[in-house]
Amino acid sequence: ALAEPVVRFGLARRDFEAMLEGMEMDAKGGMRAPSLAELERYCACVAGAVGHLSVGIFGATGEAARRLADCLGEAVQLTNVLRDLEEDVGMGRLYLPREILEAHGLPVGEPAAVLGHPRLPAASAELADVASRRFAEAMSLIRKLPRRQVRPALVMMMVYQRLLERLKSQGFRRAGRRIGLSKAEKFWIAVRYGLV
Repeated sequence: ALAEPVVRFGLARRDFEAMLEGMEMDAKGGMRAPSLAELERYCACVAGAVGHLSVGIFGATGEAARRLADCLGEAVQLTNVLRDLEEDVGMGRLYLPREILEAHGLPVGEPAAVLGHPRLPAASAELADVASRRFAEAMSLIRKLPRRQVRPALVMMMVYQRLLERLKSQGFRRAGRRIGLSKAEKFWIAVRYGLV
């Protein structure tokens, strides 16, 4: 099933293998307060590799397109980490990096102990700053590429940036509910950036 699109769009085998590596990282249950380097690798596998494949299908090629996939993939995945914290802890996972947890005095060994900790919002804000920097890098790369080829990436970025801003504005406190965007908000973004 993949043979024809791989040839047509010049998709790289290493990106498919990276996606499998990311799935293995989750399946082995090792994602409990990973190091920053491990989290970066995980983001590259589960999001950056998908981005590499996607930008190729959209028609963007070259180093700037690959860097866009890396930056946007990491920003999106870090936003997911912050949004899905409670859900992940429920599965025994904790994607917040060890260095940030330790810097804020949060426990590293037991994911559930992190959820109610009073310093969790400050640790989350620090990771959100990393995501914001990656979004800014992605935007600078989007400006260097043909708009038609990066329009889907731009729409994704706008959705996830807005989600990150919502998480920040609520102080990373969820009150038992998942923070997200409404269908109407997503539709407006798609219209605004020319996908609809």
